[in-house]
Amino acid sequence: MNFLDLGLSKQTVKAINEYGIEKPTTVQIDVIPAILEGKDIFTIAPGCCGKTMSYVLPLIDIISRPEKRNILIMTSDSQKSVMISDQLARLSRFHEEKENDSDGCNSCDVIIGSPDLLIDLTTEGQIQLSEINILVVDDINLIKKNKQIKNMEKLLEMMPTDKQNIVYTNRRSKETQNILDKILKAPEEIKVNKNKEQEAALAAPTPKDIKNSTSLSNSAVKKAMLDPEALALSKKYHTFQDKTPQFLLNKAELANIE
Repeated sequence: MNFLDLGLSKQTVKAINEYGIEKPTTVQIDVIPAILEGKDIFTIAPGCCGKTMSYVLPLIDIISRPEKRNILIMTSDSQKSVMISDQLARLSRFHEEKENDSDGCNSCDVIIGSPDLLIDLTTEGQIQLSEINILVVDDINLIKKNKQIKNMEKLLEMMPTDKQNIVYTNRRSKETQNILDKILKAPEEIKVNKNKEQEAALAAPTPKDIKNSTSLSNSAVKKAMLDPEALALSKKYHTFQDKTPQFLLNKAELANIE
């Protein structure tokens, strides 16, 4: 099984190959086609198995489609938001920028942030969630651990019900089941065994193969310097390299990440 077999575009696969990733992980094999088909998904998977890339890669292809899509990626913390934006920017580099029509129908907006930041931005009128087409929740249990479930519930009330919902967790939790029931409608459930925990780390390129790039695995990201452009994006609204999508990231203190 390779990335082309999963339905990804040649442009996205070319960027993956440049990263040195040769084959998809178990969670990527299961999740990528389902996202491309527009299904609601609930994925239970351990860390370091390639969860982030399992939605980043299909979203890149969805963003490149002619129809406009508004995407919200809800994260547990600001460091995760920066890592996601970095991956989105790097792995979309071979997709051509589309010219916007007068009504902007070819542009796609991607908002990335933790619930507390998103609440602040909606209160200030800086973002509008009523037209979100795709919601990704990057680990609902970590959001719960950071005591952000109430903010998450407030944000859900601002979003339409007829959107695609993609929810990840590292384990099934009774505490999050009520909110999951509010988000998901007859989702496809995907479960990855604990023994796949290091799969993405093993599949990732070795440090000597990485040139001016952060690793795709969570464990390596913690050890590597994040991309300077991604850190700069965390301070303000910005269009990456003058292309859509626009990345709305987290607070300025992220620039101090070591």
